[in-house]
Amino acid sequence: MSSKPISDYGLLADCNSAALVDRAGSIDWLCMPRYDSDAIFARILDPDAGHWSIRPKGSFEVERRYLDGTLVIETTFTTADGVVRLTDAMAFPDGQRGHELGLDVPHELLRLVDGVSGSVELEMELAPRPEYGLVKPLFRRTDEGGRTFGGPNQTVVTAGVPVELEETTMRASLTVTEGDEIGFAVRWAPVESAEPAACAPDEVAARIGDIAEGWRSWESEHDIYEGPHREEIRLSSRVLKGLTYKGTGAIVAAPTTSLPEDAGGERNWDYRFSWIRDSSLTLEALYVGACPDEAENFISFMTSSAGGGAGDMSSLQIMYGIGGEHDLSERELPHLRGWRDSSPVRVGNGAWDQTQLDVDGELLNSMHLYRDRLGELHPEIQRFVAELADAAAAKWSEQDAGMWEMRGEPQHHLSSKVLCWVALDRAAKLAPRLDEYERADEWAAEADEIRDAILSRGWSDKRQAYAQAFDSDELDAAALLMPLVGFLPATDDRMRSTIEAISRDLTEDGMVLRYRNTEGLNADGLEGGGNVRDLYLLAGLLPREGGRGRARRGALPAPYRLRERPRAARRGGRHRERRAARKLPAGFQPHRADQLGGGYRRGARGGGRMTPRAGR
Repeated sequence: MSSKPISDYGLLADCNSAALVDRAGSIDWLCMPRYDSDAIFARILDPDAGHWSIRPKGSFEVERRYLDGTLVIETTFTTADGVVRLTDAMAFPDGQRGHELGLDVPHELLRLVDGVSGSVELEMELAPRPEYGLVKPLFRRTDEGGRTFGGPNQTVVTAGVPVELEETTMRASLTVTEGDEIGFAVRWAPVESAEPAACAPDEVAARIGDIAEGWRSWESEHDIYEGPHREEIRLSSRVLKGLTYKGTGAIVAAPTTSLPEDAGGERNWDYRFSWIRDSSLTLEALYVGACPDEAENFISFMTSSAGGGAGDMSSLQIMYGIGGEHDLSERELPHLRGWRDSSPVRVGNGAWDQTQLDVDGELLNSMHLYRDRLGELHPEIQRFVAELADAAAAKWSEQDAGMWEMRGEPQHHLSSKVLCWVALDRAAKLAPRLDEYERADEWAAEADEIRDAILSRGWSDKRQAYAQAFDSDELDAAALLMPLVGFLPATDDRMRSTIEAISRDLTEDGMVLRYRNTEGLNADGLEGGGNVRDLYLLAGLLPREGGRGRARRGALPAPYRLRERPRAARRGGRHRERRAARKLPAGFQPHRADQLGGGYRRGARGGGRMTPRAGR
């Protein structure tokens, strides 16, 4: 059984794909050449599904960190006889910097072992298992290391020590003393590639150093935030960058599949796709913590994927493959046991053809947030904005699956209605940029109608709170979006009562449940509870009440007290040239948010017209 805690894993990424490495030096997840490709290593889902481990023999202690400003992981093993360091990175082309990160990557994973002190015996084990462990390839030893054949791809291995092959697994034993450096590399190649080559072992150290400088160059152009939790925000920004597919601008919700909501449960979904909602929230996070440049690529990707429209004849979906794929049909992999026996393991996602009315609002909210950065909109994007608003106006009164993608009966989800209001509100504000497609008065009038319906039918007298759906008494954490998107202020009496109800009835162990699974109302047809932990309460309880709220009085649980204020942002390479003060979007405003410097400068691309583009 795959039993390691998920929190033991660190993320490596090259803006095309990602790997997970645990505290003991084992890479247990790797998909190449894309995030959504079949896994080569998948031991996180099954002990026989492939891995690459480098670790000391015997007992050891571990310290681990990301090298500053990077997604390069350094793991330090301390044994009774010495100390050794393992550094892992996914490769960029040599010398790649800044916004070029991720272009034409070599699809290569690099590992460097170096001796710090004493003498340490290590063991290396490499077991590639393509197609999620289904294939045990032919593994042939070469002068440099080895090469696999079998399945839809091949891998090339270079090793700085002698290796042995035992059927489909490569092994090596090595003793590392102070000052030693030993490099390893695995490179993916398509099956038709005749002579693929991986990085030479004696070049691995220099290549990892160059990769680290590449990450730091990106961060130096985006490191504009100086406020609370600055280091955490910097790391989060790098992680979000690492989950952005450079080829199209798509942003994956996660680099993995089938890691469960509950151990042993069956809510195990494949998240290696680009949801409009998740990607929009990512853009909002990058706005606060990094830079808006990635917004241009994503909005172009989404416009192109939808065929340039959002009307009845368009192909707008709630999500797409990272190359713009539409059909993301779901299937199960019965040969995998799942993390902690959480089965089934799934690839693809059956939610791709669901109706979720909130996505128009999510996308328009991001476009409104980045309106200054996007500059003049191409007529195709002007039309796309208008059709998104028109779709929200036409469909807001319909039922849908909701933002939690419930697989039960559709409902009139409150959060979907709120985001339809957002779509029309933001479109009306964007109207001056839409030329012939502008219909601000119509959109504003429809937004008022939605607002009236939410205020009347969304309120539960029984719970004294806004409910999960119209004419319902069930609570849902999604109601906390209302102040975040500017629908109601957090100081509104009904909103404060809603926060109180959710804090009282949906909070367990300092975390917030999305909803309570009630048979016949919001059940999704799966075994176990639907009480999925969520953190919207953190945002819903931000101290926005001018010193009069519970947060200011200290009556909230400690995890919810966020009282620090940001300083004016004054950092960030090329962004120093333009420092226009800018407020954060509605719902993202800490105290005195007007003092948070925007600090964004339009790059060479930003000064012209915003245009849709096809994927690379």
